[in-house]
Amino acid sequence: MHKTGNIFLIGPRACGKTSVGRALAARLGLEFVDTDHAFAEAVGTDIASFVEANGWEAFRDGEAATLAREAAPGGRVIGCGGGIVLREENRAVLARGIVLYLKAGAEELARRLMADPIAAQRPSLTGKSVADEVREVLDARAHLYEGCADRVIEGQDLDGTVERALEAVKTFSERF
Repeated sequence: MHKTGNIFLIGPRACGKTSVGRALAARLGLEFVDTDHAFAEAVGTDIASFVEANGWEAFRDGEAATLAREAAPGGRVIGCGGGIVLREENRAVLARGIVLYLKAGAEELARRLMADPIAAQRPSLTGKSVADEVREVLDARAHLYEGCADRVIEGQDLDGTVERALEAVKTFSERF
């Protein structure tokens, strides 16, 4: 694979972007970057604290700047924050690489979030229960995830998801 483009993993919280991204990057010999972690490192605090102090709009501004910065070097696997697809400027950055949507059902996502809440990384978007929030967010964003995706990868364990992601990258590698 010619390493001039990026592979972006998109989807809601707890869909597996970080786990799949790390494994995929290792298999491809590429660097893995998580935009949420890069953002938190750049601002010196966790996302929940940043949002509480500055609001969601300021976070979305910083998230967009983080995506642009982290995508610039090229040749990376980039796990994107769940809301990254909300802004047109971010969708334009995604369009310059291979975009894989890691799709999972609302019940599975809620189960994963309740098992490993990581509140500092995953602040509530709506203040509703985890299950209600997951359903609401999926309903609002599913068309954006699917519209950005070169390939939708769904319903696999970690190893199966990584294998399907590798197949997708090989299919789309002519874009690089």
